[in-house]
Amino acid sequence: MTMVFRNVAVEAIGFELPPEVVSSESIERRLAELYARLKLPTGRLELMSGIAERRFFPVGESIGGPSVRSARRALEGAGIPPEQIGCLIHASVCRDYLEPATASRVHAGLGLSSSCWVYDVSNACLGLLNGLVQIATMIEAGAIKAGIVVGTESARNLVEATVAFLNENTELTRQTVKPHFASLTIGSGSCALLLVHRDLTRTGNWLRRAVARAECDHHDLCQSDTDQAGSAMQPLMQTDSEELLEAGVAVGQRTFEALLANGLTRDDIDATICHQVGSAHRRRMLEALQLDAQRDVATFPWLGNTGSVALPTALAMGVLAGRVRPSDRVALLGIGSGINSVMLHAEFNHPMVFGDLDDNARQHIERMNSIAPAAQPTAR
Repeated sequence: MTMVFRNVAVEAIGFELPPEVVSSESIERRLAELYARLKLPTGRLELMSGIAERRFFPVGESIGGPSVRSARRALEGAGIPPEQIGCLIHASVCRDYLEPATASRVHAGLGLSSSCWVYDVSNACLGLLNGLVQIATMIEAGAIKAGIVVGTESARNLVEATVAFLNENTELTRQTVKPHFASLTIGSGSCALLLVHRDLTRTGNWLRRAVARAECDHHDLCQSDTDQAGSAMQPLMQTDSEELLEAGVAVGQRTFEALLANGLTRDDIDATICHQVGSAHRRRMLEALQLDAQRDVATFPWLGNTGSVALPTALAMGVLAGRVRPSDRVALLGIGSGINSVMLHAEFNHPMVFGDLDDNARQHIERMNSIAPAAQPTAR
């Protein structure tokens, strides 16, 4: 399914990176007995995933709090008053409660209008992209003039629960332990995307089209625990990483062909941003799509897999690192467990990105070109 937009601008991105940096090495030290018993080589976690670090929010931090701050940065940076927001979607996997919607807390924290549409959307790693398309559709239809999609993913509970599970279960083998390693790559972060009608834009960052594909026969390749009121709600995940990689790349390839079927060519694309899962996924996806790795933005080595906020945060970091430049045509290549895929084509003429960076983040942004040197702009 293809959606074409003529009146929608991605006006601003607001983000928040958590303060606590957690290395893969430090996680492996906590699993020393497991590693020794199964004769696993130290460094396996980073070697398998390409992820050296991820970040955690402070213990007790809510989901809604960082979402409020990220959305406020986007609003204030773009100079859009809260009363102009016609729709707010909270779209991360993580949320504060089963009910009410976490979007309700964010709505109150931002002081948005009572006539604003407010709700949560959840679709694994695609939540923010799904929310973006929903808001863009409302803007294109003339129902609203501006909207925000925002989310916050918090990895601490999942990583802690996984470490505890691996240490407590002494009957695990080298084979049965494999489905749990993907959970150790998860990181935390928060990101918001502000969309406006062309009448309000100061940037001309145009969202051009979106395509989606669902091949949900693969829904059992990556699953969390049940999410039911009254359950222990202790997060654990099982992921068949190898089959998920193969199926995800295949679905992504078919989705990308649909994106190209609307007049866009590979040569038209100045920059790409894949979902930030890990090094194997990135390599295989770019090879399958016949895209230049030098034009791709990667943040997973130092942020980990931050779920639904991974791709928009990578977009923000790409702008700050100069990997996404004014007038660039960008392909956003989203893949989510299920398996679902959403891919977008946008033109970023004057990107506006707002967030606080610590020294660690600044150093990594400066080093982003070491992952893949920036390619020269495509000739117009």
